[in-house]
Amino acid sequence: SQRLEMKAQVADAFIAKFQLTPDEMNLLRGTKDEPITEDFFKALGRVKQIHDDVKILLRTNQQRAGLEIMEQMALLQETSYERLYRWTQNECRALTQESCDISPVLAQAMEALQDRPVLYKYTLDEFGTARRSAVVRGFIDALTRGGLGGTPRPIEMHSHDPLRYVGDMLAWLHQATASEKEHLEAMLKLVTIQGVEENIQEVVGHITEGVCRPLKVRIEQVIVAEPGAVLLYKISNLLKFYHHTISGIVGNSAATLLTTIEEMHLLSKKIFFNSLSLHASKLMDKVELPPPDLGPSSALNQTLNLLREVLASHDSSVVPLDARQADFVQVLSCVLDPLLQMCTMSASNLGTADMATFMVNSLYMMKTTLALFEFTDKRLEMLQFQIEAHLDTLINEQASYVLTRAGLSYIYNALQQHKPEQGPLSNLSSMDSVSLKVAMAQFDRYLSAPDSLLMSQLNFLLSATVKEQIIKQSTELVCRAYSELYAAVMDPANQYKDPETILHRSPHQVQALLS
Repeated sequence: SQRLEMKAQVADAFIAKFQLTPDEMNLLRGTKDEPITEDFFKALGRVKQIHDDVKILLRTNQQRAGLEIMEQMALLQETSYERLYRWTQNECRALTQESCDISPVLAQAMEALQDRPVLYKYTLDEFGTARRSAVVRGFIDALTRGGLGGTPRPIEMHSHDPLRYVGDMLAWLHQATASEKEHLEAMLKLVTIQGVEENIQEVVGHITEGVCRPLKVRIEQVIVAEPGAVLLYKISNLLKFYHHTISGIVGNSAATLLTTIEEMHLLSKKIFFNSLSLHASKLMDKVELPPPDLGPSSALNQTLNLLREVLASHDSSVVPLDARQADFVQVLSCVLDPLLQMCTMSASNLGTADMATFMVNSLYMMKTTLALFEFTDKRLEMLQFQIEAHLDTLINEQASYVLTRAGLSYIYNALQQHKPEQGPLSNLSSMDSVSLKVAMAQFDRYLSAPDSLLMSQLNFLLSATVKEQIIKQSTELVCRAYSELYAAVMDPANQYKDPETILHRSPHQVQALLS
């Protein structure tokens, strides 16, 4: 009796360890429509455990029992996985609503299916296909029908405002891409095999691929309609920003979506630069004469306004710094080079002083426009050099204007051309004491009111600082000419009698009066 009881206990223990209970068998085999619950995964875990434990029997003399149990468990496992796959497949197919809830059981199912790579892959494909059609439908609805109860309004309602239209579409896609990634992360959170991140990226890429066509068609329509250079530039920056942001969420996995956005970015940039070049070539087609006040022409003002708007939208854009700098250089060369050319052609028929004044005013306008923005240092430096070249012309013109009106021009020229071998200076007909005294009387009148001798062009200068600089430096030239004349008259070799009576002011006194 004891021996039989002992055998019964051993048999019970053996069955408990190496066999499933009838309830567990029913759970695993289940009918087609029966849902899968937590208990299913416990039973499946038990099958795996038995399958592993049976290996102990194979090492003893109970090999036949071991092999039979192993075979039985293997079959049961296959049946269970088959059932699990069918259930998971149906669950995924049902996820076609715009908002999608991933149940904890689905996450457990994916964890279990990772042991069967083929079934795991098929399930992900099924999920991707269901979500892809949901996202496309959601996008089309957002464009044409808007949200529930009409809020938010359909995106197409704003198609008259290109920047908002493109911005709304991209914002919707950005949000959808982030949500799809979150859904996948929730579904695969228990999966421990390698390459989960790659799986997520691949499926997100497949899901977002569907919206590329409708997106591309609409953005192309906006760009090709050429809404103007400034808007094109803003759209180009917007596309660049969303490309950067979306690739930050999903890496480069949503390859087709990112490629589409990049293509649209390049297209809008190309048409933007075409628009700028067209504007520039129109400037060269009909070059207008400078206005009577020698200020900047209307074409120059229009173009600078356009440039200011472009650069302002660029400053506020959220594109990375290096990309912005490259754009800046291109925009500036596209607009400024033709502008400078236009100003030079426009001024080509003017007199020297008029031309220099017009050019200084035009360059000054360009410089003040650029000074407000970053990345313009090189251009500002270049404009400053050009302004200085024209300033030199104006300084020389003003100095010779004063010398001519103050009666010193002829005398100064004679002094410059005189060589010592020609004899003393006082022997020249125009350089005798009487002629010099007459000239000095005229020069004194200038000294009493130096402001009366200003070229009219100087009053047209836009910058007061520039005007002051010209007056100061031209006055220095006049003082230098007087100093040379004074030195020559005081020089005994030139044989002037009582030179102090001819020139009764020293160069220092003249300088003091003029400054």
